[in-house]
Amino acid sequence: MKKNKKNIPEFKNEQEEREFWLDNDSAEYIDWNKVKPVIMPKLKPSTETISLRLPEHLLFELKLLANKNDVPYQSLIKMYLQEKVKEEFN
Repeated sequence: MKKNKKNIPEFKNEQEEREFWLDNDSAEYIDWNKVKPVIMPKLKPSTETISLRLPEHLLFELKLLANKNDVPYQSLIKMYLQEKVKEEFN
């Protein structure tokens, strides 16, 4: 027997909603089995700085390719990673 989900209250502002979700389990309000992923192409993603160790020859080759394509090498790495991740999900 499935348990009925609670109705999500209406919030006056974002801060009130943030406080609500700090103290409440979303599983009581949302059936996560029915949720579908959403792509928001105009939303600028936040970034996080990471440290990534690469073999010198690989970094050198990436820099050569980036120079050839007139893009910063870090941007090229992000493009390659994004392409591969997208490929894996399709």
